[in-house]
Amino acid sequence: MHSYGFLSTHPPTRCGLATFNSALAAQLTAGDPRSGIVRVTDRGDDLRAGPGVVHTWSTRTQAGWRDAAAALNAFDVAVVQHEYGIYPGADGEDVLPLLRRLTVPSIVVLHTVLRRPSARQKSLLEQIVTAAGAVVTMTDTARDRLLVGYTVRPDKVTVIPHGAADHVRVPADRRARPHLLTWGLLGPGKGIEWSLRALARLQDLEPTPTYTVAGRTHPKVIEHQGEAYRAGLHRLGAQLGIAHAVDYQDVYHDQAGLGRLIRSADVVVLPYDSREQVTSGVLIEAVAAGVPVVATAFPHAVELLTGGPGLVVPHQDPAALADAIRRILTEPGMGARLAGRIRPLAADLRWPAVAARYAALAERLVTARRPAVSAVPA
Repeated sequence: MHSYGFLSTHPPTRCGLATFNSALAAQLTAGDPRSGIVRVTDRGDDLRAGPGVVHTWSTRTQAGWRDAAAALNAFDVAVVQHEYGIYPGADGEDVLPLLRRLTVPSIVVLHTVLRRPSARQKSLLEQIVTAAGAVVTMTDTARDRLLVGYTVRPDKVTVIPHGAADHVRVPADRRARPHLLTWGLLGPGKGIEWSLRALARLQDLEPTPTYTVAGRTHPKVIEHQGEAYRAGLHRLGAQLGIAHAVDYQDVYHDQAGLGRLIRSADVVVLPYDSREQVTSGVLIEAVAAGVPVVATAFPHAVELLTGGPGLVVPHQDPAALADAIRRILTEPGMGARLAGRIRPLAADLRWPAVAARYAALAERLVTARRPAVSAVPA
């Protein structure tokens, strides 16, 4: 078994990358003390190092990539999470000299592949792919976008899905009223306002649905805008006359609590405004848990839900959102039919299967690095 060094934001930081990296590291290393985390921190982060963190790269440290690279070189394989906004420099460009300084094989996981990048973003991502030993996208859509829109070697790109916890084993705690659910860090672009408007259109149902919005406001949103987005949602709910039906849970659920919450839902609603999102951990968690999903037509939803375990609707269209939710709640057998479509795929989406694919990719990189053994003369 190889040792792994992971470069990413990481708990106690609360963001999608941190959650993903924590889950992947836990599954891939199985607690092997030879592996470790190089944690990236920004202003406002809790700076206490959690278990497994061997080095902290503060974005405020000049040329901090040098020490971060040195820490990663102590392992057999480096696994680097990439998102434009987490590393220092314009568009996070300081990750590039780090990759070039690595002496061990590297796997770069791309959480975003932009359809219309700036010239700088395009050039930077192309150089990152060149410097990496291998690159992972989590959807076919992201891979296709990378190969069509960027100058990269196709043989460097592997598709491995975003992992999901095994929530399907959590008993389904069905409620007396239909339960709609959205979870994740809040902020503009999350689209909760469209769900609220959809909920107002469902008040003729008997019983009327309830809607849980679970998650704290994103730390970067709080830093720049405070709780303005959440306050606006409360005002909108009052104006629509549905405030009594919405439960805002301003908490960050642990895996056990999140599993119970997901399994209590009749429909997971993902009303995101983004037309770029090629990876959604929330979408994968919902699908793997066997809960029907209604989502706007962001790329990951189109790829995973079309003909599959959910319904895709246009962006910013509360009438279409309400109609799709209504179909799942009222058409006999619709919810069970949608949930049943994921069963053949669910095992491949869970963390053990996903981590095994990363391990196989790492093994290929390490093997390719080994010098050929010369034949010994007889």
